[in-house]
Order: sequence, then structure tokens, then C-alpha cells
Amino acid sequence: MKDTIVTARRKKIELITLLVCFVVSNLIHLYAIIAYHAPFTEMITSIFYIIIFTFCALCLLGDFAPFILWNASTI
Repeated sequence: MKDTIVTARRKKIELITLLVCFVVSNLIHLYAIIAYHAPFTEMITSIFYIIIFTFCALCLLGDFAPFILWNASTI
């Protein structure tokens, strides 16, 4: 009997999707810092907001993320 139903390839795709969401969240936050002339130390002090936004973006993408970010035939 298998220990897990989720394949290693699927886990890798989910981790890459999480990384993409984290990078996009950081870029949005960096844009807001530059646009509102805030100090760059805010990148460090508001990391928890970035992490929360990352998981919210991941939840919004849900099962559609592999189809949006990669070709469906590669899954």
C-alpha cells in the first residue's frame, strides 16, 4: 500500500506554485513601497502580511494554478 496518494510531481508543482505566489506578493509589496515612498525596512517588518497574502493568493488559484502557470499536458 502506498504511503501517499499525492505524487512527487504534484507536490513539486504545488511548491513551485507557492513560490510563484510568494514572489508575486513580494513584487506587489515592493511596488507599494516605491509608490508610497515608504521606507524599505517595511519589507522586513511586514513579512507576515506578505505570507498571509501569499496563502490567500494560493487559495484563490486553487486547482487552477497548474493550468494557468503551466501547460495542462505537463501535469
